[in-house]
Amino acid sequence: MPEIVIVNTSPIFYLYRLDCLDILRKLYGGIIIPQAVVNELKERKKVGENIPEIRNYGWIAVKEVNVPAYISIITDLGRGETEVLALACEENDALVILDDALARRIAKIRGLRITGTIGVLLKAKAENHVTEIKPFLNKMKNVGFYLSNNLISCILKIAGED
Repeated sequence: MPEIVIVNTSPIFYLYRLDCLDILRKLYGGIIIPQAVVNELKERKKVGENIPEIRNYGWIAVKEVNVPAYISIITDLGRGETEVLALACEENDALVILDDALARRIAKIRGLRITGTIGVLLKAKAENHVTEIKPFLNKMKNVGFYLSNNLISCILKIAGED
């Protein structure tokens, strides 16, 4: 059975801005996003952001989710993170792709498997879908993804590009 991969808004947004959203399809075959992620992307489009039109990607499935009380009471989470975590709790052994620090901490507490946008890029390099990570990191910083110089050094070391 193929791996269940649930993705939050920011990885979709940034991978699309890097012109490599298709890496998710290459790595995982297909992904699932909750309706809240679609809604968040639409909100970004309303303010002029360049975002993907999800319905044009047949390998992205949109799923409705019921958010349990123990997640919905965490008011510092966005609706996308809340629904991603809820959906991951419904699925057995899903991989969750998200960047938000609080959502990642909650995912770890719940015992969920997680990675983020950088983890996706590192996996893509390891599987020879991209040849270098550094150009992506530079582009990510230019489109507003926060990366400290220390973190960039660590990522490049992991990627064998130091």
